[in-house]
Amino acid sequence: MGRPTTLLEGLCGHALSLGAQSIAVEYKDSREWVVAHKGGIGIGIANYTRSSADAKELRGNLYAAAKKPVRTVFGGQVYILKVRVFDSFGEDAFKVSIDPAAKLDPSIAPSFTAKQGQYLAFIYNYAKIHRQAPAESDMERHFQVSPPSIHDMIKTLERNGLIERTPGQARSIRLLVLPEHLPRLE
Repeated sequence: MGRPTTLLEGLCGHALSLGAQSIAVEYKDSREWVVAHKGGIGIGIANYTRSSADAKELRGNLYAAAKKPVRTVFGGQVYILKVRVFDSFGEDAFKVSIDPAAKLDPSIAPSFTAKQGQYLAFIYNYAKIHRQAPAESDMERHFQVSPPSIHDMIKTLERNGLIERTPGQARSIRLLVLPEHLPRLE
C-alpha cells in the first residue's frame, strides 16, 4: 500500500524547505555530494562516503527515479521528482527536479484500486453524515485494520492526488474526487 520515505525524498524535502527547486548529486573525493539549487546558488545539504549504506541507497533511489518519476508529498502538496543522469568526469551524476504535480481534473474520473475506492467512499460518506472528515481511528474501526495500514493508505491517497490534508491538523482530509466518481460503500 504505502511505502516509507526514501533517502532521496528526504533530501528533496530538505531542499524544498530551503526554497530550492532541484538537487544535484555528484561523486567527488570518494564522497557523494548532494547540493540543493536555489536561483543559481548551490547549497550543500549532505555528503556520504561512497561505500556507505546511505550512498548506496541514494544511488538506488536515483537510478529507480530516473526510470520512473516519483510522486511524493511535502507539506501537504504533491510533487514529482524527475531524475536526469549525466556523465561527470567518467562517473554518473544526477540532477533531480522537484516539480509540483498538476491537480487532477475533477470532471475526469481518476483511476484508483477497489480498496482505495472504498476508503474514498468512506471518507465522503463519513463527512456527509458527521460534517467533518474522519479521523484515522474512525477508518481503523470501519475497515478493521491496523493504524499503520490506515496511515499508509492515507499517504497513498494523498500521493496519488485523490485527497489532500493540512499537515499537523486533525480531521483535515479533503476529498479531491467528485462523488459521482466514487464507488458505493460496501
